[in-house]
Amino acid sequence: MANAIIMASGLGTRMQPLTKSTPKPLIKVLGKPMIESVIDALEKRGVDSIFVVVGYLKEQFDYLCKKYDNVFLIENPDFRTVNNISSIYYACGKLGKDDVFICEADLFVANKDLFCRELTRSCYFGKYVKGYSDDWVFETDNVGYITRVGKCGKDNYNMVGVSYFKAEDTRILAEKIRLVYGSKGFETLFWDDVVNDNLDVLKLRVHEVDVNDIYEIDTVEELKIINGENN
Repeated sequence: MANAIIMASGLGTRMQPLTKSTPKPLIKVLGKPMIESVIDALEKRGVDSIFVVVGYLKEQFDYLCKKYDNVFLIENPDFRTVNNISSIYYACGKLGKDDVFICEADLFVANKDLFCRELTRSCYFGKYVKGYSDDWVFETDNVGYITRVGKCGKDNYNMVGVSYFKAEDTRILAEKIRLVYGSKGFETLFWDDVVNDNLDVLKLRVHEVDVNDIYEIDTVEELKIINGENN
């Protein structure tokens, strides 16, 4: 049994002006709101409950609870002043009992079987990128455990916005997030920074996905390319 947390509270400033009136996860890709492509793939996996953390224009997500009977909303009141660590902080009450997928909401899942493979260990989903990348990457040791989660690297797996934590690791994650939240400088933290600081106890591997399985869309130009609007 597994649950899922989808982080959907951000402002989506890089996709303005589209996000002036529409939350980024609800912008349509190939006719479907991005977040629904994530939810549909999680549904195919058979997850029990999907918790969507909302903030910016939160009322626009209400329809999801009517469309999907296992979707529930969690409000993040700190979304304007604290980085995405705030979304996991307010979802900590859903961590500790079950395995959990943690997903960003501004993704387009092209392969609906993305979540369906058996996962026996906690992991980040990643695409292998040869050469230099200024994105979030994973460095690994010689037996495959992640040794660094952070920006920039060469010949590494790149983050795709999806991770999977076994129940025992979600308890550790919740504890560490709660300890950091409210400390000096916490407002600038990504939740992945907390993971990186605790890789000695969170034994994570990379679950490799195909380059065409999932897309993170950050700009209007990227959206136009996927929607075929650049002609």
